[in-house]
Amino acid sequence: MLSVMDSGVVVVGAGPTGLVAAVELALRGVAVEVVERRAQPSGQSRGGGVHPRTCEMLHMRGLLDAVSARAVPGENVGGHFAGLPVPLDATAWRTRWPAGLMIPQDRIEAVLEQRLHELGVAVRRGTALVDVSVGDDRVEATVEGPDGRATLVARSLVACDGGHSTVRTLTGTPFPGRAGTMAAVSADVELAGRGPTVPRTVRHISEHTHHGGGYWMMSHPLGDGADPATPYRIVVGHAGPAPERDDPVTADEVAVALAAVHGPETTLARLRWGTRFSDAARQVEHYRAGPLLFAGDAAHIHAPVGGQGLNLGVQDAMNLGWKLAAHLRGRADVLDTYHDERHPVGARVIATARAQSLLMNPAPEADDAWALRGIVTDLLRLPEANRHIAGLMSGLSLRYDLGDDHPLVGARLPDLSLDAGDGPTTVAALQHSGHGLLLELDGEPGVRELVAGVDRVGARVLDSPVGTGLDARRVLVRPDGYVAWADTGADPTPDAALRRWFGAPAPAPVA
Repeated sequence: MLSVMDSGVVVVGAGPTGLVAAVELALRGVAVEVVERRAQPSGQSRGGGVHPRTCEMLHMRGLLDAVSARAVPGENVGGHFAGLPVPLDATAWRTRWPAGLMIPQDRIEAVLEQRLHELGVAVRRGTALVDVSVGDDRVEATVEGPDGRATLVARSLVACDGGHSTVRTLTGTPFPGRAGTMAAVSADVELAGRGPTVPRTVRHISEHTHHGGGYWMMSHPLGDGADPATPYRIVVGHAGPAPERDDPVTADEVAVALAAVHGPETTLARLRWGTRFSDAARQVEHYRAGPLLFAGDAAHIHAPVGGQGLNLGVQDAMNLGWKLAAHLRGRADVLDTYHDERHPVGARVIATARAQSLLMNPAPEADDAWALRGIVTDLLRLPEANRHIAGLMSGLSLRYDLGDDHPLVGARLPDLSLDAGDGPTTVAALQHSGHGLLLELDGEPGVRELVAGVDRVGARVLDSPVGTGLDARRVLVRPDGYVAWADTGADPTPDAALRRWFGAPAPAPVA
């Protein structure tokens, strides 16, 4: 057996959650190993898009342009709640990307893996985790791959290996919750023929959902829908008995569903991949157990409605990465706040997904559910209700409880346009390094390192597409984009917040 000593972190799983976690660690100089059981990238659309807050986070690391270039073209139609025919409008949350982006998951993974490669980390593909031993301050992960069996010894292991997490199984980590009550299929397909109801462009999800022959189906093109060769993403379910969860999805069953929903002229050329899913809802009780941490679907699962799973996982990883790096380097004891902050968010998303499942596909005779759909639809047409649900679904309204009543503290800082003395910039452009940011909005130019991992920038706010002005003269922003401190006069120095989140500030220079 080959033993590989690694004083850093093992990340299990190279989906978006694992790749973002690895990028955040590598960006801070932490030695990281990423192991992935698949020998090749999946090539599967799976998670279908990124929400506005995830767009902001990718932009904070300089990755959004590459992601946007790979997005599926379509109308700027907004998000949805339970597929109801009212677009969610996130513009009131002062974001540059109120509609998010529709992009297959494999394209996001390609961008993230390229960034990881630029940071000097290669994914160990075709490498399966076969055993885990967890101590008080280290983890031994036994893996088997193309070069045989190896033991990776690390100070921490981050489980990002999905809803059927091997890490959870090997460590006996409970995954309490509710079993699924329905079953459906998600697949990428190529069509030999398209009936008139098959969407040619990406529009609001309510326009992509059709029923027929006892089936319901959501479908949209994964590229230029004017080209008949463009593949499609479909999600399909039916009222009959569901196959077993592990039964393979067959081309025949997909072909039958396509014809039932879109007519006999809609025919299948090729099933690229297909998987079954349910509305099971589960969550680990503790996101951290010593050196073992859980993120993404390894930490929580729910019905894949509203595209929340991928986004929740990426935002888990952005919260975790900088905290784990600070913990390993002994700079700040903030790692327990990962569970404290993200577990309630995961629970809320699970509750939101369950509510949507109830509304999305009621049986024809379910009069109560249809009545509820009508009432919720009417509510979503009210601007304030729409704003609330848009903030909830997108992640833009999230505010962590950091023990300060100021409305900025714990909330995300919008991507304001700034003049920092050497030309226009934005808040996101100042966060590409992954550092914390002490932003002084009094117009004083200049940048200097205030404390390890924190940049100080004097700037003034310019006219901005996301609005102008903040109710504070200075703000301290964490690496994940959330405000840790705001100068409102009562607490004019960030020293306490700097100590809490980054360690002791640098001593004042001697005159």
